[in-house]
Amino acid sequence: MNISIDSTITHRKVWALAGPIMISNISVPLVGAVDTAVVGRLPEPQAMGAVALGALIFSFLFWGFGFLRMGTTGFVARALGANDQQALSDTLLRVLLLALMLGFLIILLSRPVIGFALYLLESSVEVEQLTASYAGIRIWSAPATLLIYVFTGVFIGMHNTGKAFVLQLILNISNMLLDVLFVIVFGMGVEGVALATVIAEYLAVFCGFILLRQPILTAIKQFDWQRLVERHALVQLMSANGNIFIRTLCLVFSFAYFTALSAKMGEVVLAANAILLHLQSIMAYGLDGFAHAAEALTGSAYGAGRRKQFSRSVKLTSLWAAIIAGLVSLMYLFFGKPILGLFTNIDSVLDAAAVYLPWMIISPLISIWSFQLDGIFIGAGYTREMRNAMLFSMLAYLLLLSVLIPWWGNHGLFLSLSLFMLIRALTLGFYYPRILAAIGR
Repeated sequence: MNISIDSTITHRKVWALAGPIMISNISVPLVGAVDTAVVGRLPEPQAMGAVALGALIFSFLFWGFGFLRMGTTGFVARALGANDQQALSDTLLRVLLLALMLGFLIILLSRPVIGFALYLLESSVEVEQLTASYAGIRIWSAPATLLIYVFTGVFIGMHNTGKAFVLQLILNISNMLLDVLFVIVFGMGVEGVALATVIAEYLAVFCGFILLRQPILTAIKQFDWQRLVERHALVQLMSANGNIFIRTLCLVFSFAYFTALSAKMGEVVLAANAILLHLQSIMAYGLDGFAHAAEALTGSAYGAGRRKQFSRSVKLTSLWAAIIAGLVSLMYLFFGKPILGLFTNIDSVLDAAAVYLPWMIISPLISIWSFQLDGIFIGAGYTREMRNAMLFSMLAYLLLLSVLIPWWGNHGLFLSLSLFMLIRALTLGFYYPRILAAIGR
């Protein structure tokens, strides 16, 4: 299999990589939005709260293993830049095996994990019971979820975002259709939302193996067990993945804590904040298309030791990310309230969400810089610096929450989140010169 790539960085190439990922990424929170919308048609807000908390548990649990996507992208992109077929094949086999082992381990530990999560997330008895029902079904998707992370990481790292787009499209469209079928048609409620996700993810895994069949066959032909478990390669893989794991765990915890604090403010505020976080997710997943383009382009440039190519990749991906962030802010400014109405018809929830909507209007302009820097650091493999920056940012965030919530309530909660995103960008920016210094002229 030929893994050479065109090293020319153009606006068209940035969009060729970012465009498919933007579309497929936007469909990810849209699934959550459909989850919320279908249960939002039920008469009481408890179901919305349960889906929000259930999705939170699995965001925390599964995205803790997001290194299987991010770390894989970096390793694959750098192997591509160095034109190293053997490294690409070995990385593919290692991460596929790792994803399967971790997925089955999650299922084995599901009972204490779900119980502990429900203990931490204080809410009403009815919401907790519904959340437990959701989680008991959703947990069976663990191996599929982690394999999808690997497939996506490989496709992005190989500059083949079209296949990543197809994979996510299959996953998310099937999930949304099954949501409507199970909840609206069959009346299965919260359990129907969870079952829809499980079925959709295993369908996507089947399609993922088909889309990635050629690289997998090539890797199997070159299989060598001693090389696969070679100490230096494993240490490098586990070190990078460990750093990303800590970084991602801190990030997911920060948003989990946001939702947990929302739950303490009552069911209406919890439901309203859940809707607003969907707007945050839609924005984040869309803009992450340029961060993923940065991962692929900067990773390949770093692997090839081309500083000018690296810098141009950073410049063009960040330029377009900033432009799209501005457009998203304008969309939320002019159409924010009608968008809120797509999620629920409960007046009390809509009124509460409208009060805090301005935070979502400014969020894209603040958040974009940390997204882009994440992509650059993943591509270059500077995961230790990512970990350290995130640890500092999370501690600052917790301090801000303790000060601002007593002072300003739910507005203080959203202000703390905005400052958290800003601090993430500033701390990563502090480390950025190290990457440039390490690349050849």
